[in-house]
Amino acid sequence: MVPGAHTIAVIGTGKIGELVLSGLLRAGWPAQKLIATTRRPERAAELGARYGVRVVDNVAAVDEADVLAIAVKPQDAAALLEEIGPKVPADKVVISLCAGLPTSFFNRRLPDGTPVVRVMTNTPALVDEAMTAISAGPHATAEHLALAEEMFKPLGATIRVPEAQQDAVTALSGSGPAYFYLLVEAMTDAGILLGLPRQVAHDLIVQTAIGSAVMLRDSGEHPVKLREAVTSPAGTTISAVRELENHGVRAALLAALEAARDRARELADQNR
Repeated sequence: MVPGAHTIAVIGTGKIGELVLSGLLRAGWPAQKLIATTRRPERAAELGARYGVRVVDNVAAVDEADVLAIAVKPQDAAALLEEIGPKVPADKVVISLCAGLPTSFFNRRLPDGTPVVRVMTNTPALVDEAMTAISAGPHATAEHLALAEEMFKPLGATIRVPEAQQDAVTALSGSGPAYFYLLVEAMTDAGILLGLPRQVAHDLIVQTAIGSAVMLRDSGEHPVKLREAVTSPAGTTISAVRELENHGVRAALLAALEAARDRARELADQNR
């Protein structure tokens, strides 16, 4: 998809919507082919000044754009679709960034045949290192999926998954950055406990995390093999790993991810 081939409206330009907007601009999308909507006038002024895009109301955005990227909170989606649903022609492409909401939620509220693509991205989009999962709704074609991929490639990596797997994606990568930040926070505190200054502990952990992630991505090795390469017999690492296992860290992660997935399903049930 050539930047500027379509006019894209980001409807609900909060945190995630702004990530998409800024990513499209970095990818070379002309500001005049981007539209934003928001409920607060001061937010509209801020977006216009920061990105040079037009900020209009939801109905005007539907009328002018070819692609509607809906990024409102899940609990606000029904009211939005009540407002714009009857005004959306079936040839518009709808990209949903609403966590937990299936494409069937949109299909029931949009004209029959409207193509809906469900997308889950994450906050590393701010540094162009997002993981974005893309799923086709019943009326979305390979062309619509390719369009969504081109929209989100500037933000990092993309992957296609069946929609049935999107709640698991939300738990794993959508919420995933928070788990790593929590781990870094805990390891920083441990470094302080061991006598390191906070900034030194932070720098050590962050660079270790970056290096480890690059090795996971680029080496092609299974994480078990990479871990074993650090773990010498009767050494420091195996002593630490034993304590992590004794404290049930692996089981806690499994339980945490299941809880996140279940919450995503609850959001969908609450907003049917």
